[in-house]
Parts: sequence; C-alpha cells; structure tokens
Amino acid sequence: MALSEHEQRLLEQMEKALYAEDPKFATSLRSPGLGRASRGRAALGVFGVILGMGVMLAGVAVPLPALGVLGFAIMLVSAVIAYAAFRAPAASVEGEAEQPGPAPKQARTRSPFMDRMEDRWRKRQGEGEL
Repeated sequence: MALSEHEQRLLEQMEKALYAEDPKFATSLRSPGLGRASRGRAALGVFGVILGMGVMLAGVAVPLPALGVLGFAIMLVSAVIAYAAFRAPAASVEGEAEQPGPAPKQARTRSPFMDRMEDRWRKRQGEGEL
C-alpha cells in the first residue's frame, strides 16, 4: 500500500531526526545486513579457523610442536578476520563517501542519569578535599 504525500513527508522528517540524533544507529537500521565483502571475509575467517584446527591436530598427531603452534596462529588470525568482518562499518548514507583516516570526534549526548551520577561524584570528591 502506497503512502500519501503527507505520510511520506512525516516519514522523511522522522528519518532526518533519527539521523541527526543517532547517525550510527540510523545507518545500522538502514543497511540490509552484511555486505558482500564482509560475508566473504567472514567465510574466509571460518575456513581459516577450520584449517588451523586441522594443522594444529596434525601437529599433535605427528609430534611436531612447531606445526601445532602454526595451526594455533592460523586459527587466531582467522578468528580476528572473522570478528572484524562482523564489526565492519555500515555503508555510508545517502551516497556520502567515507573518508579514510580517523573519524571526526562527535559530541556524545549523555543521558540525564549519567549527568546526575557525575554530579554526585564531583560533590563527593569536593567533600573529601575539605
């Protein structure tokens, strides 16, 4: 069922407000899931872990400690690759190109609860110095 023009405008306003409030959450909702490259890296990582287990077991079966250590290293590197594939950043929103290098620091909005806790902490620190 198609949305009316009014509903489409409301939806666009809500989407813009969500991007302004929490862009990371908004992009995670918009992205359909893991990209092709991330899936490939995850599959490579899982395959590497299985391969590393085989090499490590071969090192145990044939008394070669170096082969067991090599298998463990393969498993470790592969697990890091698979983990990084699941932690890959979401695709950029509305055609914006991602810039290489460190991301600019954004001011984080904090909850009133955390503000109260910090105020209490500062008051305790001030009372302890007297």
